Amino acid sequence: MLRRVLLTVLFFQFVFAALGFAGETPKRTWDPDLKRWLTEEELGSIDVFLTEEQALKILFPKSQQVRTEELKLTPEQKTRIQDRIGWKFPEESFRAFKAETNGNVDGYAVLQETIGKHRPITYLVGMTPDGKVFDVEILVYRESKGREIRMKRFNAQYEGKTVEDPIRINKDIINITGATMSVRSVSAGVKRALVLVDEFYLHRR
Repeated sequence: MLRRVLLTVLFFQFVFAALGFAGETPKRTWDPDLKRWLTEEELGSIDVFLTEEQALKILFPKSQQVRTEELKLTPEQKTRIQDRIGWKFPEESFRAFKAETNGNVDGYAVLQETIGKHRPITYLVGMTPDGKVFDVEILVYRESKGREIRMKRFNAQYEGKTVEDPIRINKDIINITGATMSVRSVSAGVKRALVLVDEFYLHRR
């Protein structure tokens, strides 16, 4: 008798669990350009091109040391930076790097992670001691399209940019067909990195 009761209880537990599982709706992402739901393969596409350490060696191959620094924003700084770049962001701090040789600054780099079309893009923006972009290295790309942004033939256009440049599509940045959101995302991050270096290192208040 007890065995029968236990088997009955286990049976109903299995049925309820199955019903609950069947009732779950998988999270899906709609792509308005493709006019369809993205596949699991597209959403799960993650390309790791460089580690942080590898990217820093590319940016500062001859520097004696590269120090990691956390740029913590005060409410006033955050508001001022948002006003300067023209958009709001949720982050309260950023990871930055200061390269030096014999006490002299070789340059700066700021780690950025901005949303492309659906998912974040992780990259390092390298800048000269006087605040000019000299390289952008893509570390992790998570979108199904637009990987061309890591190619030098595209991101070379960021070289020489300063806080005075708009760094926007159709102004001083050439777009990639089919990857507008990714280009816009990286461009916005480059601008923010420049302003962060300007605020924390070049014209600290």
